[in-house]
Amino acid sequence: LAFCRGRVVRVPQGPLIRVVGTEVVIPCSVSDYDGPSEQNFDWEFSRETPDFLRIVSTWDSTFTSKEYQNRVGQGDIKLRRSSNDAVELVIRNIQPPDQGTYKCSTPSTDATVQGNYDAEVQVKVIPDGLVVSGTKARSSTSLKLSEGDSFKLRCSAITTSPEHTHLHVTWQIKSGATWRDILSLTHEGKFQPGPGYDERYRNGDVRLDTGANDTYQLSVSRALQMDAGAYRCLVSEWVRGADSSWQKIQEKSVEIASVAVQQTALDVLISTLNVSVTERDSLDLVCNVTTDRNGIFQAEVTWYFTSSPEDTLTEAQVLLSMDHDSIVSDSALLSLSRVDRNSYRLLVRDVDVEDSGYYICQAAIWVPQHNGSWQKVVERTSAPVNVVVTALEPDYDVFLNASKTPKFSDDPTELECRITNAQDSEANTRFTVSWYYRLRLRSDDVVPDELLASMDADWTLLLGDRTRERTQNGEIIFSKKAVNTFSLRIQWTSESDRGDYFCVISAWSRHRNNSWVKSKDVVSAPVSIFWATQDYTLTVEAVRLKPFFVAGHTFEMTCKVSSKNIKTPRYSVLITAEKPLTDQSSPNGTTRIISLNQDSVVRLEDWTDQTRVDGVVLEKVQENEFRYRMYQTQISDAGLYRCVVTAWSPGGGGMWREAVNGLSNPIQIDFQTSGPVFNVSVHSDNQMIYQGELADLLCIITMEGMALEPDDMSFDVSWFAVRSFALDREPVLLASLDRRGIMTQSRRNGSSDLSLERISPLEFRLRVYSCEDHDFGNHYCVVTPWVRSATGVWQREPDIKAKPIFLSVKMDVLNAFKYPLLIGIGLATVIGLLSCLIGYCSSRWCCKKEVQETRRERRRLMSMEMD
Repeated sequence: LAFCRGRVVRVPQGPLIRVVGTEVVIPCSVSDYDGPSEQNFDWEFSRETPDFLRIVSTWDSTFTSKEYQNRVGQGDIKLRRSSNDAVELVIRNIQPPDQGTYKCSTPSTDATVQGNYDAEVQVKVIPDGLVVSGTKARSSTSLKLSEGDSFKLRCSAITTSPEHTHLHVTWQIKSGATWRDILSLTHEGKFQPGPGYDERYRNGDVRLDTGANDTYQLSVSRALQMDAGAYRCLVSEWVRGADSSWQKIQEKSVEIASVAVQQTALDVLISTLNVSVTERDSLDLVCNVTTDRNGIFQAEVTWYFTSSPEDTLTEAQVLLSMDHDSIVSDSALLSLSRVDRNSYRLLVRDVDVEDSGYYICQAAIWVPQHNGSWQKVVERTSAPVNVVVTALEPDYDVFLNASKTPKFSDDPTELECRITNAQDSEANTRFTVSWYYRLRLRSDDVVPDELLASMDADWTLLLGDRTRERTQNGEIIFSKKAVNTFSLRIQWTSESDRGDYFCVISAWSRHRNNSWVKSKDVVSAPVSIFWATQDYTLTVEAVRLKPFFVAGHTFEMTCKVSSKNIKTPRYSVLITAEKPLTDQSSPNGTTRIISLNQDSVVRLEDWTDQTRVDGVVLEKVQENEFRYRMYQTQISDAGLYRCVVTAWSPGGGGMWREAVNGLSNPIQIDFQTSGPVFNVSVHSDNQMIYQGELADLLCIITMEGMALEPDDMSFDVSWFAVRSFALDREPVLLASLDRRGIMTQSRRNGSSDLSLERISPLEFRLRVYSCEDHDFGNHYCVVTPWVRSATGVWQREPDIKAKPIFLSVKMDVLNAFKYPLLIGIGLATVIGLLSCLIGYCSSRWCCKKEVQETRRERRRLMSMEMD
């Protein structure tokens, strides 16, 4: 949008009402101007006549009229620049002749004359009618008070101004070098407390009341040390301006009084510093309170308890209190009494260990007020006293013995932990047990103790990590046989349970709140659980039953197992095959074929050939002999075959545990063939295509050696792509075609599509339709030949991988940028025409008014920058 602007000179909206003898400040500013940033100002004055007298100028020292030269030279009238575009006219000690109209002018620095170059404001001078005084015509009074006393101060303020003015009364205190506000009654009739007096004003301790004869009374209740100092009454006179804003026109003050506040001395001391008490005895503490306060007063005493001397009273526990009316809070085991005028006794009966800590006495002095209420004047806190309560520990011994020890693995073990020689075990004492295990080492290494189980005060069993699962299964049993006997029973002891065991008997004492606290621990001597063992041995031998066979026949081998030092063993058998490096079916080269567990359950492991699901058999011939058969063997079955045997022995609870593993000697399957040799290559007529075009890739199979009929051979073909210039990424399967003609295509993210077809007995074609940029990369095919033998059995040959070729996909730049360029040129043309139309309308209808200005004769030379 087009707009016009011009110079604007501003002064306050008049009339400005000022009091005779005060200092007057009239601001003037200019905005929206051209030329230098620093502007000049001229001030003129008129007494209700059309002629103006020149007062002062910021740039012409000869501008001042003769009538004002003395006052300007003495500094009674001056200009004070507040910024480059604003000044203030300051008139000190304004008088009635100064009443009139003041005009602020700015010389032109604009290229064209527009706007206003001066502004006028009217100043009205009124007589001083404000009178501020203290009561009874005394300028100041000295008051001496005690802490907590009350006092009142009065001042009188009246105005006889002809204008409608309001008074702003503020009471101030001077305790240092500066005056601070206490409480104000503003010119708008609002009470405003000073900094630090908000809470006392809300509580009514500091008030400002108005009375007859225009008096203003400051009332202070409960005097504090901060109330000492000189007090004055500060009164300012305010008038509402033409713009409805309040303006302060004058201010006067008078000192009323000097107040001294004497602090009340109060000492609070507990007669004993450190106390040691035996459990079940009584605790007696005396708090001595001394003060220099005279007259009528009452003391308030409160006892606190805290577990740490660093805690504050807000964090401490209140035990008992006695207020200034001698009313004591009730408690069953605590009592607070007054021994004499200055002593207060705290008695704690039947102390407990939980009563150990720090006791604090707090005292406060209360004095009566004139209205019959009581007021707290001072409060002090004693130093904390440390009280130690000694517990009554029971005396007892602990004995641990093994009632049942294992001779062999899986035998039971039972330990008994007994409390003996128990003395002073009253009804408020309870015993619990904790069981620990320590591994035995022949060296001097320190082994940490392992927690098996523990009991808390209510005999709840807490299990450790070592025994949690076995205890839940019933293999380990913790029990309490008698009042003084605890037992640990292991149903089936294993070799990992050998080591040292010990128990810890804990004594718990009942406190007043019926809670139980541990008071003592006694550790038993360790008991060793150990028996001699012999190492397990396992031998496995694999034997091939048929010394020679050809592809298509049955492969058969047996595994014979022998063991020592294993009680009634059972065996699980796993048949594995180590294929040649050309076979990529297993990453580590070893394939798990079939297994037979200790319960004679057969399971196929990694045997995934769906056409030969029943082609492998593993059976148990005797207790220590197993037989493996593979029917209709193929060339891909070549490799080393082994038996992996695991011996199991019966464990606790009818479970079997693993004893030892064994590996047999390898049995090799090797086929000597003189069949054809296949080779694979990839070919494409055009390896560089554009987006959206068709890509043709051929997988060509060649055969050397013995020739075969097309019906005696078949192929599985799979196409892969590596999305990089180098072969440094994982290949992605595109599509596959098995020997039965079933095609499988992987899921694609783009819009391109592909097809895989057989175009001749030895050629397979992959087509990618509507190629995109992500279809680039190295492409190759993997072929698995199948050959039918003379017996009519199909044999699988090893996989053959072709050498990859790189397919590059390019973009047609002209077609891609044709439509964006046309759209951009059209938009730029429309925007350019619209800009020309807006500029023409703005210059046609936004007119400037040319105004001729009378130039002043006396001008200074302008600087080169201004020129």
